[in-house]
Amino acid sequence: MSMTVLEQPPTRVIGRSAPNAFTDADTWSAYGAQWHSGEQKTLQCCAVHDETHDVKTFSFRCADFSALSFEPGQFITVAPVIAGQSVARCYTVSSSPTRPFALSITVKRVPGGTVSNWLHDHLRVGDTLLASGPAGSFTPVGRPAGKVLYLSAGSGVTPLMSMTRANFDMAAGLDIVFVHSARTPVDIIFHDELTRMQARLPGLRVINVCEGRGADAQWTGPIGRLDLALLSECVPDFREREVFTCGPQGYMDAVKHVLTQGNFDFRHYHQESFDISLLAEDSPSEAPIVTEQPTGLFTITLSRSGRTFSMSSQQTLLSAAKKAGAIVPSSCSQGVCGTCKTAVLQGTVEMNHNGGIRQREIDKGLRLLCCSKPTSDLVLDL
Repeated sequence: MSMTVLEQPPTRVIGRSAPNAFTDADTWSAYGAQWHSGEQKTLQCCAVHDETHDVKTFSFRCADFSALSFEPGQFITVAPVIAGQSVARCYTVSSSPTRPFALSITVKRVPGGTVSNWLHDHLRVGDTLLASGPAGSFTPVGRPAGKVLYLSAGSGVTPLMSMTRANFDMAAGLDIVFVHSARTPVDIIFHDELTRMQARLPGLRVINVCEGRGADAQWTGPIGRLDLALLSECVPDFREREVFTCGPQGYMDAVKHVLTQGNFDFRHYHQESFDISLLAEDSPSEAPIVTEQPTGLFTITLSRSGRTFSMSSQQTLLSAAKKAGAIVPSSCSQGVCGTCKTAVLQGTVEMNHNGGIRQREIDKGLRLLCCSKPTSDLVLDL
C-alpha cells in the first residue's frame, strides 16, 4: 500500500545525509513514461508467484508493452470487476522502478477479503485489470540518507522491498538494516530473495524477528516482538539512521513507542499514514456515517443520475453519497489514493486530503469525496 509521511522538515545529522541518484526524483522519471496519479491504464497479468502459504505476488505489464515510471514505495489502485461491479483497492508496488516494463503487487489472503481473495482465486496469467496510479509519498525520493533502517511487519514489507530492490539494482551503496517481523518463519515474505541479496550486497543486513517458531524447530533467529532491547542489540546505531516503517497500525504504534523509549529523533521517521490493511489486505474502507444534525443540512445533486439527497456538513461526501445509494469508486477513504476523485460542478466544499490529488486537478474543480465536506448545496459529476 502512504501516502502521507508523518514527519516535520528534517534537520540533518552529519553523516546521515548522502545525496545520490537513489533519492533524486529525476532518476525515476527516466525509467519510463510518466504515469500520473489517478491516470488509468490496462495492465495484463504476466506472472503469479507464491511467496508464502497465504501471500502471492502478481506481476503485470502494460497491454501495449510500454514502460512505466514510479517511485520506490508508491502504490497503485487496481479495480477488478467482481460480481459485475468494479471494486477498487490500493496495493503497494513491491517491484523496483528500475525494471519499468513490469510491476508487481504482493497480496496477502485475508478471511472475508473481497479483492485479496478474488485475486488469489481468480486472477491468472493473461488476465487484465484496470489500474490507477501511482501515488503516495512514502518513498525515499527527496530524503537523502546514507544510512537507513527499514522496519516492517507482515505485508508491510512490500514498499520497503521495492526500495531494497531498487538500491540493489542501482548499486546505490546505501547502508540498509532491514528488520522484518512475522508470526512464524514460514510467514516471512521474500525470505529467500532477501537472503540472496544480503549475500551479494555488503551494505544490506536483514534481520527477521518471529513471534514463534511454528513448525520450524530449527529457527535460530530472534523470537518475540521488537522492543528497545532487541533493537539496540541488533541495530546499535539506529538513532543515526533514517527510519521507514510499514505494517499494521498496531505494529507502527509499537515501533513509535520503542523509538520514543530510545530517544530517537522523529524528524527522521517516516511511516505509512493509513492502515496497511487498506493497501495489502481488505478491510471496510468506508468511514462511519455521522448522524445528521438538525442544522447545517445541504442538498446534493448528482448530475448524471439525477439523484438528490440531503446531508450534514459533518459528513463526508463519500459516506453520504453511498448512504444515498450512489455508486462511487473508492478505496482508502483517507484522501490518499485518489480513487474517489470527482468534479464539483456547483457549490463549495472543505477538503483535507493526504496527497491523493494534485493542485492542477483542484484548480479544474476536482475534489476527493472521502475527505470533503459540503459548505453549500452541491452538484457533483456523478
